[in-house]
Amino acid sequence: MVFGKRSKADGAAGRLRGLAFFEGFSDAELDRVAELATDVEAEAGALLIDQGRVGTECYVIEVGYAGVWVGDEHVVTLGPGSMVGEMALVERTPRSASVVAETPVRLLAFDNRSFKELLAEMPKAEERVKALLAARLKANTPHT
Repeated sequence: MVFGKRSKADGAAGRLRGLAFFEGFSDAELDRVAELATDVEAEAGALLIDQGRVGTECYVIEVGYAGVWVGDEHVVTLGPGSMVGEMALVERTPRSASVVAETPVRLLAFDNRSFKELLAEMPKAEERVKALLAARLKANTPHT
């Protein structure tokens, strides 16, 4: 896995404004998001999240696409504005899926501390994470 870091001084609000996860955030909130996150880049094929391992970070995809895999089954491809890995941080459980970069990706990484700060400081982020978790739980619940 090859990750590269970028400077945060390259116009956070402008970079993040168009991402679905941050829709409706003010420029000040977007600047704070950039302060909390670590910017990372990964090559196509990089394993971003390893199923079964303990989660210590989550990501918002800024550029590129990543595939979500459960075992050998490809579940979905996610693109810019999608958050991945949050479930393990919220539930403090091992990763339920693997995520692999399908193209070169640029990501915003949040470790446990910065993720908690993001949710505590920004109600919109907390609402979006709760909605994501609810949708994922619903998708994984058998219909009877």
